[in-house]
Amino acid sequence: MKDGFMSVAAVTPQVKVADVVYNAQQSLAAIMQAAAAGARIIVLPELGLTGYTCEDLFWQDALLNASDQALNKLIDQTAQLDALIMVGVPARINAKLYNCAAVFCHGELLGLVPKKALPTYNEFYESRHFSVGPDATCFVDFAGHDCVTFGAQQLFSCSSMPNLIVAAEICEDLWIPQPPSIAAALAGATVICNLSASNEVVGKADYRRDLVRGQSARLVAGYIYTSAGWGESTTDVVFGGHNLICENGTVLAQSAPFSDEPCISQIDLDRLAAERRRISTFQTAAEARDAADFYVNYFNIALTPTQLTRNVNPHPFVPSNTIRRAERCENIFEIQAHGLAKRLQHTHSQHVVVGVSGGLDSTLASLVCARAFDLLDLDHEGIIAVTMPGFGTTARTHNNATELTAALGATPLEVSIGDAVRQHFADIGHDEAVHDVTYENSQARERTQILMDIANQENGLVIGTGDLSELALGWATYNGDHMSMYAVNTSIPKTLIRHLVAYVADKCESEELSAVLLDVLATPVSPELLPADADGKISQKTEDLVGPYELHDFFLYNMLRCGFPPAKIYRLARIAFDGTNGAQTYDSVTILSWLKVFYHRFFSQQFKRSCLPDGPKVGSVAVSPRGDLRMPSDAVVNLWLDQLEEL
Repeated sequence: MKDGFMSVAAVTPQVKVADVVYNAQQSLAAIMQAAAAGARIIVLPELGLTGYTCEDLFWQDALLNASDQALNKLIDQTAQLDALIMVGVPARINAKLYNCAAVFCHGELLGLVPKKALPTYNEFYESRHFSVGPDATCFVDFAGHDCVTFGAQQLFSCSSMPNLIVAAEICEDLWIPQPPSIAAALAGATVICNLSASNEVVGKADYRRDLVRGQSARLVAGYIYTSAGWGESTTDVVFGGHNLICENGTVLAQSAPFSDEPCISQIDLDRLAAERRRISTFQTAAEARDAADFYVNYFNIALTPTQLTRNVNPHPFVPSNTIRRAERCENIFEIQAHGLAKRLQHTHSQHVVVGVSGGLDSTLASLVCARAFDLLDLDHEGIIAVTMPGFGTTARTHNNATELTAALGATPLEVSIGDAVRQHFADIGHDEAVHDVTYENSQARERTQILMDIANQENGLVIGTGDLSELALGWATYNGDHMSMYAVNTSIPKTLIRHLVAYVADKCESEELSAVLLDVLATPVSPELLPADADGKISQKTEDLVGPYELHDFFLYNMLRCGFPPAKIYRLARIAFDGTNGAQTYDSVTILSWLKVFYHRFFSQQFKRSCLPDGPKVGSVAVSPRGDLRMPSDAVVNLWLDQLEEL
């Protein structure tokens, strides 16, 4: 289990109803196949050794005796496997019959977890044969095993992995208003296993998927759902073997109904633990109300490297599905525009001042201003779009800025900063030929002064254009473009800003606006503070200086949202950017180099984030000092960089 990843499997063996010997053979083959693929938790369907659809045959001792014998043989045959295994069996306990999950590891039957909710409606008639399982755990004799724990409130805790605590529930248990998995998660369970026999009807697969995914999100847990396959009786219903592995609201893997494919993925136990620590309202273990009522069985699995087969998204801020991406873009625009509209209403302002450079960030800010003005039924002439050409401004970006202003119907205003900055150089004794940080920042601060003073003249608000990626890296001039009166892009990463601008270019009805937006998207990202090259093109490209934004956005998401340490982020980045996920390819040396830059800049530039202007939060990652990121400006980065040096 490297970096907290645990390989798990939901498998549906072939079955023949009441043919216990055949079913046991198929179960063993499925378990061995999953173990060979690296799975360390293996879950089989409800009543899989006998078949779920045996009906009144469950009253026959011949069937039940065969099931007991098959379970014992299966436990012995898998004793050498380094895995926790769950198999569905009918269990005779104190002269009653229970629908149970038999949990075993290394040749030991750890416990029997009975089903709590017995459906007796529509096609289901379980209460005819089975009794409701008790909550409290007791010790019973079963199938030749003495003192086996029996009860719904059981946990299976891995001695070598503190974050691996497993619980089981069975099929209908999940579908009731208060599933047993709720109490189990509150008592510390990080992985829930569901042994199920859910038949297929039209639309049920989607509902089942949403149910499992939602439960994993609500419990901040991994959820392994295994269902009976089409080998069950088809007298009145058909089972499809729809298996699911979910983690905190995300479907990691699933087998489509009737596919007969094993479902294997890796659950990130460390991320689940970190997320539970972060969420103050999620109380587990000692704080859980009924934690003392759970009996804990201990097992052990060796700590071995885990090969990842789960998808590692290189662009975690950007949905890969085009429909979802468009919905995300529209939702973000609505948040941005309504946030700005509220601020304009509160300040009784009918003007905004935005510095338009012809770059991505100021373009998005201008589009947000236009939508906010539409919400308030204000004339776009109240949007004062200020172009401020300086030493590095190129004809391309200047033209895009003016054309964008015209396409939006905003009021254009041009103020050249050259003379003012040269006077400033003279005042402070700076040589204009020295293109250092003073040379660059003097321009940025002059532009901010102009915007602020125009806003005073017009009784308006200066709209900030800087984005989340820039703030994470500190790629902003303190008290220059770092400052505004309302910053609409403050929680949007650069990789997503591109899609927001492209979204408007695709859906807008103005050919003029679409054309300028597409050219902005094709322009290299640059602050344009250094003179253009001999051909009049941009000479200062941001990503050449601080690194590719798609890498930095990946680092940022996995550090802040997931809480991953540097070594884990490095490992995931190597997978995400190996060329198989549609992202640009980066070698390990390049990734490591820019990851070091990311950590150094993130820590050293916190002082800029500590005094950010107001702005709307649009996603789960934000750096506002009033909201998501409370970090001292003088924190030391050595721990993080030292880990990278050890790789």
